[in-house]
Amino acid sequence: MSRVDLDSALVLRDSQGSQDHLLDLNDALTALEEHDAIKARLVTLRFFGGLTIDEAAAVLGISRATAKRHWIYARAWLYGQLAGQ
Repeated sequence: MSRVDLDSALVLRDSQGSQDHLLDLNDALTALEEHDAIKARLVTLRFFGGLTIDEAAAVLGISRATAKRHWIYARAWLYGQLAGQ
């Protein structure tokens, strides 16, 4: 098991280890979607869409403060999932 910094998990490299991290992140994101779909959507918008908190909040129709709380929760939840693997 290795630690994965969620903020850098999507940095693509040619190594197999990075590909494994991406697969682990995908699995954790799928689990988050089952747990709380809006938080998973927020992560998707931020990481894969490159949106800011404000932009993602607007897309989701939630306040900036709610988006920030969801972001903090989602990052912690995903970290827990990734650290447990």
